[in-house]
Amino acid sequence: MDAHDTGWLRASTDHVATARALVPLLESAGPQIDATNELPSEIVDAMHAAGMFRLLLPRSIGGAEIDPVTYVQCVEAIASGDGATAWCMNQGSGCSMSAAYMEPEWAAHVFADRRAVLAWGQGPGAKAIRTEGGWRVTGVWTFASGSRHSTWLGGHCPTFESDGTPIKRQDGRPWDATMLFRREDAVITDTWDVMGLRGTGSDTYAVTDMFIPAQLSLTRDMESERRHPSLLYRFSTMNIYAAGFAAVAMGLAQGTLDAFIKLAREKTPALTQSTLSSSQVVQYQLAYNKAKLNAARLQVLKALADAQEALTTATALTLEHRAAIRVASTFAIHQSREVVDFAYHEAGATAIFKSNPFERRFRDVHTVCQQVQGRSSHFETVGQYYLGVPFSERWL
Repeated sequence: MDAHDTGWLRASTDHVATARALVPLLESAGPQIDATNELPSEIVDAMHAAGMFRLLLPRSIGGAEIDPVTYVQCVEAIASGDGATAWCMNQGSGCSMSAAYMEPEWAAHVFADRRAVLAWGQGPGAKAIRTEGGWRVTGVWTFASGSRHSTWLGGHCPTFESDGTPIKRQDGRPWDATMLFRREDAVITDTWDVMGLRGTGSDTYAVTDMFIPAQLSLTRDMESERRHPSLLYRFSTMNIYAAGFAAVAMGLAQGTLDAFIKLAREKTPALTQSTLSSSQVVQYQLAYNKAKLNAARLQVLKALADAQEALTTATALTLEHRAAIRVASTFAIHQSREVVDFAYHEAGATAIFKSNPFERRFRDVHTVCQQVQGRSSHFETVGQYYLGVPFSERWL
């Protein structure tokens, strides 16, 4: 692809415009979202009406099935209004890609309802034991972002034969499968007392000896189980989570910059006689940080666009494309944090009040950086790949 060709940046303007139209509502609801640790019904309704939870679902079951370049721009737009809402959107959208790994009639069973949302989290001690027609599942899972407005939950489980023998894949690795069950059939525990992204309501949930039909179990990102031919589903959920959560961070940074520009034009700091906008330090730092964010954004979009182009003739992403998505996404998360830190600091005492948007976005972007997609170790992994030394493909 010609580096000077900007055609790759074009997105479905309808979806991005729809996302941007929600920003005023999201900004006004921010304090409530933060205070209640969940998305209020008004926001959930608006997100459903705009189709924001169905962007990565197959068209065959009423989804939009949009390309990743368009998708991450939608996530960033939502995040510029509220980070927690965008986080729930990306988490649920990544989960919804599981529809491509299910028999079509069962995918429709889970997702045909226009308000269907799937959420899942971590559960190291979970277990699925094979039984006639399916599995007996026991486990406790955490960090189920968006679970409070979800209709289905998923549990990632190592699998075992009825006699307790671990089941392995053809390559010898343990076979971990994802089991889907209705939210009302799980025991939900509110453990979400956190610094940032409070509105995600990322609760803990559990089931005990629950029967799961074989048709409601799947192996994510296993090419042999993928039933949908669309280019979108040749991206892994890891690729989408990486780029999507980078978009959450970038949206938070963009929203913070926008708020700072408005403040700088109006605020005269204590013991001075000029507005913030008159400061040469502020002028320089604003331009520098805006350029930093724009560069990070373009790198993420370019990595996705290059991958999309390659997938028009390939069945799977190469390690080169996966590494590019990973390093661009991690870089964007870290750059976004620096942009927010700049605006928070230069806003002065104004930034510490909950009545202003700075402190919430400050907490949210730092929380994004604490999640697995923001780990600094991803740079090491990609560096190992570039140098041709041993590395783990798990995070690419």
